[in-house]
Amino acid sequence: MSRADGTDEVDHTDDTGGAAGGTTRVVVVDDHPLWREALSRDLGEAGFAVVGTAGSVAQALRVLAATRPDLVVLDLGLPDGSGVEVIRALVGSAGSPHPLTGAPVSILIVSASGEQTDVLDAVRAGASGYLLKSARPEELVDAVRRTARGTAVFTAGLAALVLGDMARAARDQGPRSEAGSPPTPRLTPREIEVLRLVAKGLSSRDAARRLGVSHRTVQNHVHNVLAKLQLRNRVELTRFAVREGYDDAS
Repeated sequence: MSRADGTDEVDHTDDTGGAAGGTTRVVVVDDHPLWREALSRDLGEAGFAVVGTAGSVAQALRVLAATRPDLVVLDLGLPDGSGVEVIRALVGSAGSPHPLTGAPVSILIVSASGEQTDVLDAVRAGASGYLLKSARPEELVDAVRRTARGTAVFTAGLAALVLGDMARAARDQGPRSEAGSPPTPRLTPREIEVLRLVAKGLSSRDAARRLGVSHRTVQNHVHNVLAKLQLRNRVELTRFAVREGYDDAS
């Protein structure tokens, strides 16, 4: 769903903001000190706990291991490598603790680059969302807030790019093989309906209108499906739905 602020979002949690159980702990990784400090200040004023900052891949890995944040705001262009290296270090297999932090971490890319390869490399590695640095300060803070709630936030137009890439990958890969694969947990008929709409890129509000139910009901279904499938966020859920062919149904 496109918003007036020029971002696309796919949301699946409540509208209260913040991580469950307390203030969201954030680490900001960017190689420009003034930008890093400004965003950290804005996030602090908005009620987030900025528990660390870093300006390189090496520094980021040390800070993330020491602080164990809930969310990372990450630039891709770092002096000693790519932010994708940080994503890969953070992201474990579905349902497993992240190697550096021991718990799931949301990763919002905020980059000057809108190049297709940069966007797709970041999302394939495990980023939760992707925002361009041209966004206004209040848009950046709002994007962090929505990411903390579990929303996949993308600068307008990038969500369609990501969904298209998932569809192509699913066609190339084909459905998951039955042999040697763990059985997929049983989903209810309504959960399957919601999953099909997720695969088509609908937000919770759009899915609720389509199904004739409340926004909160759809959010609850998505939360349950994530838990059953041991997936971390809406991006992973969409990837699963496309791979399994749920986007083919009308």
